[in-house]
Amino acid sequence: MPDLLIHPETSDSRQNGVVLDVSPQRAGWKLLGFSARRLKTGQVWSGETGGNEHCLVLQSGTCRISFNGGPEQQMGPRAGVFAGYPHAAYLPLDTRFRLLAVEDCEIAEGFCPARKSFPPRVIRPEDCGYEIRGGGNATRQIVDVMPPDFPADRLLVCEVYTPSGNWSSYPPHKHDQDRPPREVKLEEFYYYRFAQSEAYGFQRVYTGDGSMDETVRVTDQDLMLIPRGYHPFVTAYGYDAYYLNFLAGEHRSMSSSDDPQYAQLKAWPSPDPRLPVVEPPYVPGVVESQAAGAESQS
Repeated sequence: MPDLLIHPETSDSRQNGVVLDVSPQRAGWKLLGFSARRLKTGQVWSGETGGNEHCLVLQSGTCRISFNGGPEQQMGPRAGVFAGYPHAAYLPLDTRFRLLAVEDCEIAEGFCPARKSFPPRVIRPEDCGYEIRGGGNATRQIVDVMPPDFPADRLLVCEVYTPSGNWSSYPPHKHDQDRPPREVKLEEFYYYRFAQSEAYGFQRVYTGDGSMDETVRVTDQDLMLIPRGYHPFVTAYGYDAYYLNFLAGEHRSMSSSDDPQYAQLKAWPSPDPRLPVVEPPYVPGVVESQAAGAESQS
């Protein structure tokens, strides 16, 4: 099995600003790929999606994007992932795109094969979701970018903010068996960001039968593969954490199963008052969601 944790390229070995580039083959699974890149002001990145669908999530900066030779649309500005809500673009299969960096940019990309096409679109901050999930020191903020009801084929995308010392993806959950509607099989990447260079967190990936049990230290711009099993995360005291989730499977669902050893912990105390880490650009209709059920416990 490939290494679960992939570190970013060093500055000397980057090609065309690419910080991370992980194909489905390198990940050791069928569908999901990932890249992260930095573009200098005035730099152009162009390409064609072919048989894949893609989501580009602006991490910082400002850019303009066009689809199939159409008019340019702006993404950003976003000073950084801890400074504001996401700007993103959905690119369906057989789509030509051209992206121009108006200022220095960081962009994370997830992609997977698509079976049918949907319209390309820019996703604005006001299009993204807002949820405060959990309670006590397991409270976190979920920002849906491409949730299950988004018009796409397989790709699912969200951002998760975890305050200093808190747990996310808790109670531990998994999505490695195809038994809808209770649980669906999903491949998943975690792409971590921290505001401070010394910051870190711990990601555990384990199975109920003990065949896998790995705990790794993660730092800024690390990428974690979740091939199977339960996968809780905790960030070190003093450091807020962000991770970007890309997921893909055969169903447009994020249904998951909790580890039965810890499922009773969903009798949450009050949410951590430090949330939200990043204010949404609108007044949310529902601020808290503590319901147990089928959705992913990111």
